[in-house]
Amino acid sequence: MAEFTTTKRSLSLFSLVMINIIAIDSLRNLPVNAVNGFTIPFYYLIACLVFLIPCALITAELATHYPQTGGSYVWIRNAFGPRIGFMAIAIQWIYNVFWYPTILAFVAANIAYFINPALIDNKIYMISLIIGLFFAATVVNSFGMKTSSLISIFSAIVGTIIPMVLIIFIAIFWIVKHKVMAISPSFHNWIPNFSNSQNIAFFVVILFSVFGLEMSSTHAESVKKPEKNYPKALLYSSLFVVISLTLSTLAIAIIVPAQKLNLISGLDQAFSLFLSAEHLSFLLPLIVLAIIIGSFGSIAAWVIGPTKALVVAADDGVLPKALGYRNKRNSPVLLLALQAIFVTAICGLFIFIKNFNTSYWILSALTAQLAIIFYIIFFAAAIKLHKKTAPKANAFRLKTWGMNLAAGLGILTCVFALFIGFIPPTSVEIHSLFSYEAILIFGVVFFSLVPFLIARKTSAPTPNENLSIEAN
Repeated sequence: MAEFTTTKRSLSLFSLVMINIIAIDSLRNLPVNAVNGFTIPFYYLIACLVFLIPCALITAELATHYPQTGGSYVWIRNAFGPRIGFMAIAIQWIYNVFWYPTILAFVAANIAYFINPALIDNKIYMISLIIGLFFAATVVNSFGMKTSSLISIFSAIVGTIIPMVLIIFIAIFWIVKHKVMAISPSFHNWIPNFSNSQNIAFFVVILFSVFGLEMSSTHAESVKKPEKNYPKALLYSSLFVVISLTLSTLAIAIIVPAQKLNLISGLDQAFSLFLSAEHLSFLLPLIVLAIIIGSFGSIAAWVIGPTKALVVAADDGVLPKALGYRNKRNSPVLLLALQAIFVTAICGLFIFIKNFNTSYWILSALTAQLAIIFYIIFFAAAIKLHKKTAPKANAFRLKTWGMNLAAGLGILTCVFALFIGFIPPTSVEIHSLFSYEAILIFGVVFFSLVPFLIARKTSAPTPNENLSIEAN
C-alpha cells in the first residue's frame, strides 16, 4: 500500500508559520466572540496563558523528538498504545466533522449575500449549500495534498488574513473619525461579569479559537532545520493568531451593536455598516467574495488533516486496512467519502432545531467539548512521553518541572472548560436547558467511547529507536 510522502526538508520557517496560521485563524469565530465586546482581550489573555502557551511548548518538544507523519496520533500511540491513540485521533476527527457544518454555514451565509440575504434563515438553502460545499472540498482533496495545500494557502492569505487586517484598520478609522461606537470603552466593559455564570460559557468558544496548533506536526519531518525552526514557527504563529483574533473581534464589537449581531454573518454586518457610512458599498461584494474564498480554503485544508492520522492508524492495524486505501495521488478517498457521509447526517440537526443560531451554537459547543477530551489525552501523553524519551540532540525540550507545569495547566484548563461548556450563554436562545445539556452529554460520552470500543486490539509498532529511546 502506498504511503504518504513528502519532500524532505521542503518547508521553510515562513511556510510553517503560514500553515499554523491557516490551521487556527478563522473568520468564523469573530462574530461569536464579538458578542463579549471589550471583555475579549481578557478572555484571550487567559486562554493564551493557560492553554496556548502550554500547547505550543509541548508541541515544540514532541514535534522535534517525533517528527513523523501522523502527528498527535503517533505521540499518543507511543505513550498509551494504539487503541488509546486511535480513540484520541478519532475524537479529533469527529469534532472536526461537527465543526465543518458550522464554518460552512458561515460560507453559505456569505454566498447568500449575492443571491438573497434573507436566505440565511432558509434551512433548505443553508443545508443544501453546506452539504454541496463540503463535497466540493472533499473532491479538491482527492487530487492530493499538493493541490489542496496550494488552494488553502492562497485562499487563506486572500480571504482570511487580508479581511482580518482590513477590519482592524476600519475600526481604527471608525474611532479616529469619532463615529458612534457600539460599545463604550469603560473599565467596567473590559472585565467580564462573573456574577452570571452563563456569561463565562463563552470561554469555551474562545478557547476553541486557539485550538489546532498541534495539527502542523504532520509536516514536522518536512521542515528545514526542524529543531530550530519549529519552535520559532510556533512562537511567531501563536503571537499572530492571538493578536489578529483579539483585534479583529474587537473591531466587529465596536462597529456592530451586540443585540443586532448575527452569530454567522456578523463580519459582513461590520463591513456593510462601515462601507455604507463612507459611501463605499460597491466594495462590499469584493470583500464578501474574499471571505468566501478564504473560508472555503480553510475547510479544504482541514478536510485532509485528521484523515491522514486515521490512515496511519489503519496501517497500524487498529482500523481495517482497507480504510487506509489511497488513490494514485496518495489521497485517502475512502475515509474522505466516509467523512462526507457523516457531515451530511449531522446537518440534520439544523432541521430539528427551530432557531438557526441555536443549532449553530450547539454544534460549536459539542465541537469544543469533544476537542477538550482530545486535549486532555494529548497533555497526559506529553507527560508520559517526556519521562520515557531521552533528549534528542538539538531538539527543543522542556525541563521536567516545565513539562509537568505546562501539561498540568493544560489538563486543569480543559477540565474546567468541559464543565463550563454545559452552560449555555444568555445571548443564545435555548428552549430547553435539559435538551441542550442532554445533547452535549450524550455526544461527549458516545463519541468518546465508541472509537475505543471499535478499535482493533493490536500491538503498537516499535518506534524508531532514535526518536523514542527510554531515558536512563
